[in-house]
Amino acid sequence: MPCRVGVQLPEVERSVPWPEVVAMAQAAEQAGLDSIWLGDHLLYDLPDGTSRGPWEVWTALAALASVTERVQLGPFVASTSFHPPPVLAKQAATVDAISGGRLVLGLGAGWNQREYTAYGLPYDRRVSRFEEAFTVIRELVRTGHSTFHGTFYDVEDCVLDPRPLQPGGPPIMLGSVGPRMLRIGLPHVDAWNVWWSDYGNTVDGFTAVRERVEAAAREAGRGPGEVEATAAVFVQLPGGVGRLAGEPYDEHTPGPVPVSELAAHLDAMSRAGAAHLQLVLDPITVESVEIVGEVVRSFRAGA
Repeated sequence: MPCRVGVQLPEVERSVPWPEVVAMAQAAEQAGLDSIWLGDHLLYDLPDGTSRGPWEVWTALAALASVTERVQLGPFVASTSFHPPPVLAKQAATVDAISGGRLVLGLGAGWNQREYTAYGLPYDRRVSRFEEAFTVIRELVRTGHSTFHGTFYDVEDCVLDPRPLQPGGPPIMLGSVGPRMLRIGLPHVDAWNVWWSDYGNTVDGFTAVRERVEAAAREAGRGPGEVEATAAVFVQLPGGVGRLAGEPYDEHTPGPVPVSELAAHLDAMSRAGAAHLQLVLDPITVESVEIVGEVVRSFRAGA
């Protein structure tokens, strides 16, 4: 069975008015893509010295859920330290209901110190904070209740009501392949994700990461195929000049997959064990989404 394929909508590649974001989401659905994703960030400093931020992720997901009908959607991935854990669980349950049960709950610890400092959020001990927040969020979306007393969070008899629409809560995707994050997440999550620059944007690089994560999953007591492997794929289309983002890219940054080679790349990634791929497009436009939609249809027809 071919892997599912989605697209990440604009982050800070350029300033994108909200109606254009809606148009891209609807184009992705009409083109037959399986999912749409929004990065959860607040602010980036760009290489030219300016600062730019994307739309707030949970508000945006709720809005996109109301103007789409079929595609899965989710944060790519939600920083658990941007909100008190019960509030994030409440946001997730609300988006799951608005979408008719289409949310994938991507969770991570965050990394961009600039936005933490600017918004007055604690940046220290992020993985330790994630471990506690993850426990509370997971309990709430899956059981509707949590009592937790930790170093960073103190939750007493918290009830999540209304509950998420999906029975047992939305699938949870871990947005990290770091050893400690895997030890925290793999006993519980439904999927894990690796960013394109972290595995080299190649099939061989993905395979190496998948083998390492699957070994960790076995150590965590998970069975073969029980935790889905997912990955971002950086794709360049005509007119692409490189992805402008807050991350440091240099001559060592992996190159993109040309759109002319995308169908073959999707097939190879699927055969390598990817269950879901999130395409990161350069440039990211409605036309780009429509073009990759055609490629994905071709990939499925030949699968």
